[in-house]
Amino acid sequence: MPSTTPPSFAPALQPLRHTRILSLALNLPGPAALLRCRQLGADCAKLEPPAPAGHQSGDPMGHYSPAAYAALHEGIRIVQANLKTPQGQAALQAELAAADVLLTSFRPSALARLGLDWGALQQRWPRLSLVRIVGAAGERAEEPGHDLTYQAEAGLLAHSGCALPASLHADMAGALAATEAVLQALLARGTSGCGACIDVALADAAHWLALPHAWGLTTPSGDVGGAHAGYAVHACADGRVALAALEPHFAERLFTAAGLPPQSDPRAPATHQAVAAFVAGRSCADLQALAREHDLPLHPLPAD
Repeated sequence: MPSTTPPSFAPALQPLRHTRILSLALNLPGPAALLRCRQLGADCAKLEPPAPAGHQSGDPMGHYSPAAYAALHEGIRIVQANLKTPQGQAALQAELAAADVLLTSFRPSALARLGLDWGALQQRWPRLSLVRIVGAAGERAEEPGHDLTYQAEAGLLAHSGCALPASLHADMAGALAATEAVLQALLARGTSGCGACIDVALADAAHWLALPHAWGLTTPSGDVGGAHAGYAVHACADGRVALAALEPHFAERLFTAAGLPPQSDPRAPATHQAVAAFVAGRSCADLQALAREHDLPLHPLPAD
């Protein structure tokens, strides 16, 4: 089973130490970005709506996935406030006065209604930066969308039929891009003395992930799309194995182990058939032992 614990950085690498990040972003991309900022050393706070009766969190993720919410908010200071009330606005203003970066995921029109458009923020707090996570960039920022639609637009669902993606790729790539934007804004402030406003579009994040497909790398004619016999997911005796013997030295070791000439053509149908047959007759454990012996990139996927 893959780990459900977010990966962390080495303790010594904390370039955001002594930096304060305030987030108003709910659901996945914003909290994921905030967690990355905390792992980089930032002092992170999140302002959420008041929790509904019977719930502890005002973030919808706290209801539909408490485990994900808990993992993403470890070490994050949570403040609950209704921004449509004077008390909530007072809490927001107090947090903003101490923040270096504000992270949001509202549409631009919603930010304007809350008095959080870039012009107003810059006038009151010139050193504050704003990182806005939006669905799509520019004039499309008001359009509704979600991870699934952004992946579809980018071509990431081209070969999946009606199956849903294995992960929320646009959301998580957007979170990384938002973390990068925080670093960009703070680096720029070090030179200019002023905050910066950076938009991070989830649609753009999905397109970034889709570039290998657009370049032809992962299409059926590409070496990592099925054309290379050493780079594939194969059925074995008790499950499947992900085999990534792509580079020539790895491919030669695989072909030798499979009883093929080391210089076999990795794109030839006969090579594909021989590798598939070789893998099919062995168990996940046998193939993992073979990979350790021959220094091959392979990961077993035993049947449930």
